[in-house]
Amino acid sequence: MTFWPAPHVDAPVHATVTLPGSKSITNRALILAALADQPSTLTGALRSRDTDLMINALRALGVGIEGDGDTVTVTPAAQLSSATVDCGLAGTVMRFLPPVAALARGDVAFDGDEQARIRPLSTILDALRSLGVDIDGDALPFVVHGTGTLRGGPVTIDASGSSQFVSGLLLSAARFEQGVTVHHQGAPLPSMPHIEMTVQMLRQADVRVEAPEDPRKPQVWTVSPGPIRAVDWEIEPDLSNATPFLAAAAVTGGAVSIPHWPRYTTQPGDVIREILVRMGAEATFYDSVLTVRGPERLAGIDIDLHDVGELTPTVAALAALADSPSRLRGIAHLRGHETDRLAALSTEINRLGGKVTETEDGLIIDPTPLSGGTWHSYADHRMATAGAILGLAVPGIEIEDIGTTAKTLPNFVKLWEGMLSESGAGH
Repeated sequence: MTFWPAPHVDAPVHATVTLPGSKSITNRALILAALADQPSTLTGALRSRDTDLMINALRALGVGIEGDGDTVTVTPAAQLSSATVDCGLAGTVMRFLPPVAALARGDVAFDGDEQARIRPLSTILDALRSLGVDIDGDALPFVVHGTGTLRGGPVTIDASGSSQFVSGLLLSAARFEQGVTVHHQGAPLPSMPHIEMTVQMLRQADVRVEAPEDPRKPQVWTVSPGPIRAVDWEIEPDLSNATPFLAAAAVTGGAVSIPHWPRYTTQPGDVIREILVRMGAEATFYDSVLTVRGPERLAGIDIDLHDVGELTPTVAALAALADSPSRLRGIAHLRGHETDRLAALSTEINRLGGKVTETEDGLIIDPTPLSGGTWHSYADHRMATAGAILGLAVPGIEIEDIGTTAKTLPNFVKLWEGMLSESGAGH
């Protein structure tokens, strides 16, 4: 087992960090391009484990995808074919591709990493069954018996475990004979911004989508049948991947700038600006560059992260270094992410001497002086980067499996060390 000594600094970090594209936008664009009426090009696409798994899966289904870098050309298949799909640990692959597989002619077999076999999938698979698809299995591994067409129509699901169940049905639905009407019944949906991202991208491809305008109204989405227009997608930088770098400014009292930050976006990562300001930092926007300046002392925060759960590991690391207690709420669904993120965060911060308590729907973090030690990643990219944030302020933290960051940010270590060397702060 290899451990990465997390760089520790005793001076403020000052740097500009340019980040690759958004995984969430890249994988949605790949599916829309694969099902479109003409070839299309993605510019600024992320190349990481999750997006390469999606590309390989679509290629296996017969889609033409060319380009090794961040510019990718996608040529739809006349007819999708039988295939074997490796989902790895990618929720977007295991939840977005089964509806695509139903449009293939032949059997499509899905499997993935060992940890992926416990991730909940019955919601999407049962939904597809009710829309007329024959599927063997309720979790990985499973087989979709495609017939080349899919009836579609109305379906009721409980998507409170993951917004990806709704997005997965909507992305392919224009190609179903009757389109789809998805009713969500259950606890409030997590990560609503990700569904808004799906709806916005469908509309960019001229797909007719009716979406609830008011979160208090019944949660119903309708996609009309019809062609998906080819779009040349320009992919925004991944704002969730930006959060550890902005956190570096916050915990060291430095300043970190991220170029190409979109002024308007559906990415949940954009909320980090508001969170850092509430914790005492300053965030300024100039000429599409976001700059965060850290305070002398970080304040604790009481915040509902239900819609932006993926920011929890970053916020928990910040909270552990603050000067007053924090309460993170609305994130019970994180127990079903890459790992049980609530248990993982409390275990690892407490191992370093912290005082974190799990609640029914989140974490209470009482800052205490932390000391060095091992930090386990649980094959979870956001756990690994949370450890790196703590390492800036706490000497002697060693992170197990920093390589898991390749899931969404393959060159994390290089970018992190580059940020520190640019500011002359790393050692």
